[in-house]
Amino acid sequence: MSFQIMIEPLGQAVAARDGQTVLDACLRAGVWLPHACGHGVCGTCKVQVLEGECEHGDASNFALMDFERDDGKILACCAMAQADLVIEAEIDEDPDAQFLPLEDFDAELVQARMLTPTIRGLWLRTDRPAPFQAGQYVMLHVPGVEGARAFSIANAPDDHLVELHIRRVPNGRATGWLHDELQVGQRLRFTAPNGRFFVRKSAGLPMIFVAGGSGLSSPKSMVLDLLAEGCTLPITLVQGARNTEELYYRALFEQLAEQHPNFTYVPVLSDLPAGSDWHGARGFAHEALKAHFANDFRGHKAYLCGPPPMTEACIATLMQGRLFERDIYTEKFFTAADAASAAPRSPLFKAL
Repeated sequence: MSFQIMIEPLGQAVAARDGQTVLDACLRAGVWLPHACGHGVCGTCKVQVLEGECEHGDASNFALMDFERDDGKILACCAMAQADLVIEAEIDEDPDAQFLPLEDFDAELVQARMLTPTIRGLWLRTDRPAPFQAGQYVMLHVPGVEGARAFSIANAPDDHLVELHIRRVPNGRATGWLHDELQVGQRLRFTAPNGRFFVRKSAGLPMIFVAGGSGLSSPKSMVLDLLAEGCTLPITLVQGARNTEELYYRALFEQLAEQHPNFTYVPVLSDLPAGSDWHGARGFAHEALKAHFANDFRGHKAYLCGPPPMTEACIATLMQGRLFERDIYTEKFFTAADAASAAPRSPLFKAL
């Protein structure tokens, strides 16, 4: 059994299978709806049902209040059509967005190596083209683990190759298996592309990228894509790490800075041993960001990806330096556990 979902104000219809969520049906048809957690707890995917009936699924009472349910609102990530639907969604049009249908892929692990003591790099080759936009992520299915896990794609767009950076989570079953059990030659399944974290190239403005930990994945993809296209606008990458062991891909970015006069690389370390011979920036990413730009970020676009404390500190620094929310973009992932325990975030910043 299938149902038709008409999305207003686009005037576009998509088909939904029985038991398929409204969000999944839309994404697989190449229609992007705002969303973030995917678990019914953040409320980002809230839409209005104008006609038809839905099952609310696992939507939390906090993200979708009783009066909102009575008013015909649903969370698209949980709700399933029980008849043909007409929904109304707030969809921001962006000239730089590529509307790529969500698809399922099988891939072979063709290379794996440790990038830092806690981050393992995986290179997956697909049997058919897997298009994505620099900055997007995959939902990876890990054998024996319920639910998929989100990992940013770290390479520039490639028809058949996907590079992932997997940080080991203490006691994490999924990341533990990906670090300890997964071997070259084995196959994995993933769903892609996901996310709205991409470069606003049409703005024609200098770009700032700030990355921490395995959050380097998306900025690496974006920077490589920009340079490969011949971008001549100023591009600055601030990469924060605790020590030189965790400052991975440093040699690559230093080489790119030598090859491209418009690219500047600013590595910064926060936890150096006494007597260290490190000659670069010391402290946290937001401190290096402030020092490098003399606390004036006007006329830039900024893209932040890393641990929430780093992201929030960088947002505060950028806004103090007169760069405001319309020019600041962040990527945040939610697991069911993370989302359920996450503190509410400023309404100014939407997860992309």
